[in-house]
Amino acid sequence: MGPDFVRPSPPEVKDYTSAAMPAVLTPGNGEAEQHFVTGQAIAAEWWELFQSPVLTEVVEQAIAGNRTLAAAKATLAQAQQVVLQARSAYYPQLDFAASVQRQQTNGSGNSSAPITLYSLGPTVSYAPDVFGGTRRLVEQQEALAENQGYQLAAAYLTLTGNAVSQGINIASARMQLSAAEDIIAQDDRDLDLVRQKYEAGKAAQSDVLTAESLLANDRTLLPPLRQQLSVARHALAVLVGQLPGAWSAPDFELTEFTLPGELPVSLPSELARQRPDILAAEAQLHAASAEVGVTVAQMYPSITLSASVGFESTAANTLFNGASLIWSVASGLSAPIFHGGALEAQKQAAIDAFQASLATYQQIVLQAFGQVADTLRALQHDAELVDTERSALDTSSASLALQRLVYEAGKSDLLSLLTAERAYQEARLGYAHAQGQRYLDTAQLFVALGGGWWDASDRFGASIPESQPLKGPSPRPCDMLSRGVALAAPIHCPG
Repeated sequence: MGPDFVRPSPPEVKDYTSAAMPAVLTPGNGEAEQHFVTGQAIAAEWWELFQSPVLTEVVEQAIAGNRTLAAAKATLAQAQQVVLQARSAYYPQLDFAASVQRQQTNGSGNSSAPITLYSLGPTVSYAPDVFGGTRRLVEQQEALAENQGYQLAAAYLTLTGNAVSQGINIASARMQLSAAEDIIAQDDRDLDLVRQKYEAGKAAQSDVLTAESLLANDRTLLPPLRQQLSVARHALAVLVGQLPGAWSAPDFELTEFTLPGELPVSLPSELARQRPDILAAEAQLHAASAEVGVTVAQMYPSITLSASVGFESTAANTLFNGASLIWSVASGLSAPIFHGGALEAQKQAAIDAFQASLATYQQIVLQAFGQVADTLRALQHDAELVDTERSALDTSSASLALQRLVYEAGKSDLLSLLTAERAYQEARLGYAHAQGQRYLDTAQLFVALGGGWWDASDRFGASIPESQPLKGPSPRPCDMLSRGVALAAPIHCPG
């Protein structure tokens, strides 16, 4: 009884964004190019494309030691045992019972002596699944187990993505710290130069105060960057399952990473069959569909068959005599007649729950496509930004070098030098941040597209369920009308 589940169709779109994306991201100024390769498979160990052995080692540590991943594995194992428990209803239930009773009976007004009754023997019972309620219950539990399997895959994908991101955050923060420290060191040299000029009578005291103010202001760059670095280190320690005080993250350097040149981009029609969060929502939708069948089957009769054989005697020494053998065979039928509308309300509640799960599934698909679209655009803008930041850095560096020579020769004032210093400082920090963001968005693209987890499922204890292949057809809400199950308004279907 109830509807047969049909997988939702993937969105019928050809592109992730409304405007066409360039096939090649070419920043210029000697910066690395990136190519989008549509339809290319995503590597299971995609983080190895950054060509950092230290990063790969940290990701492996995270996979082995992360507690969230361990909890997801245990939850999946629990769900699989619940499936086995549900499947047991397919088979007869066999039990063995033994008892000793002391009782007294009165007959025709005359008291009789108490007797002891010994009995033992097996009993078997079986409830035929005439209307498929058990099959729908098993189907529901299998779908929930699939959901947990995909939740585990999602935890793995999130873990690996976060581990890579925190490694890049550490490298980016260290690069920005290095730039800030170099700027402060240059401020110290400029202050010494201004003081020498002041002592020689070639500069005013206001110039010294201005140089001191610039140095003090630039030193404020260090605490936020150091905090950013500390947060990234601590977050990475937690990801690998270690206490921050007992484990120290490696000193990643952005220059040790290689920016992946080829970026595989899945077809939009394949994304809904790759993202574990979408597949988990689909499995939840399947479970909701099966629940409708469970509630419909409860509106029909149920049959129970039972049989028992054993021995019963008033004396232990005659318990196994042939005269003590007893047996029984019984059948029963129970059909609901009037439950005050409870069964109908239960069915309608299950249908409403299916509608809610369908809307949740559709929303997760929308969010997934939006995330991919955002990341693709981010990579395009990252290439543009790193190009402009590199141009600004080269220009400001040349301008600062010239201003220093002019100032040292006494042909320029301090304000011009400090203006050049400020432009160079902003350009160097901006370039370091743009580089780090480009690496981060590259990693985010791999995560947004599913990260190739299906080829690494044996590493974290999950597998693609046989009943839920990555490719397949898809639901229309009207499919719920099969076998007389009506959907709640406002769904309207032909016929």
